[in-house]
Order: sequence, then structure tokens, then C-alpha cells
Amino acid sequence: MTTDVQLSSLYQQVILDHYRKPKNKGDLEEATATVFMENPVCGDEIRLQVRIEGDEIVEARFVGSGCSISQASISMLTQVLKGKKLDEAALLANRFTEMMHGDETAARDRSLKDLRALQGVSKFPVRIKCALLGFDALKEVLDRSRSEE
Repeated sequence: MTTDVQLSSLYQQVILDHYRKPKNKGDLEEATATVFMENPVCGDEIRLQVRIEGDEIVEARFVGSGCSISQASISMLTQVLKGKKLDEAALLANRFTEMMHGDETAARDRSLKDLRALQGVSKFPVRIKCALLGFDALKEVLDRSRSEE
């Protein structure tokens, strides 16, 4: 039991750190793709900007506002995206979505890195959309890049 409490506390700290000191926040000059997403129910807004060279995401940044879940999630996502091939980014987005829908195997997947801290959000259906906002933007980026091929 103590381990669960300690892990939960650690996860909460990771989320708060990304919310208070977001990584990769700000405009990305020379972005090759930009997608705006919002959750009108709670007011979360994000604009994901990526620079893709060939089939690799070489840079990812965001601008946004909203709850700690949406902002921490997009901050973590931009960190994990750098250097990913487009197919790897699609797998990441799918894996995270599975975790948000309660898949325990996905929740243990170390490839999600800090994003695993958000696994507890899956227990709160009204907050899942907050956590997935950046991933919805990523999926749109990937769909656009596929249609341009």
C-alpha cells in the first residue's frame, strides 16, 4: 500500500512540475505542421507545432492554456516526440490513448516515459479529454503528413 501511495505522490509531482514549468512551451519557428485543438467543455486550448524532416519529428513545441492535466500532458508529449519517426509517434499516440481508456498493459509501458504519470486520469472520464488534447493534435499532424505523401 505504501508503494502505491508513494507512486501516486511521485506521479502528482511530475504532473505539477510539467504544469508549473512546461517544457517546450512557445512558438516554433520553421514549423512544418501546426494544429490547434480545444476542449470547449473546460476551456483547454493547445496549439501543437512540429518540424518534420523526412519521416522524423525533429522539434515539437506548444502554446496553450488550461488545466494542469492538459498542459502537463502536452508538455510531456513534446519531450517524447523529439527524434521519433512518424510511425513511432503514431504508436505512441495510440498507446497513450489505450492507457487513458484503462489498459493496464499500456500503463506499464516504459516507452511512455513521464506520460505514465497521467494513468490515474483514466479513472476520471471527464478529464480524459484533457489528457488526450495534445494527442488529438498529434494525430491530426500525422494524418496531414500522410495525406501529403
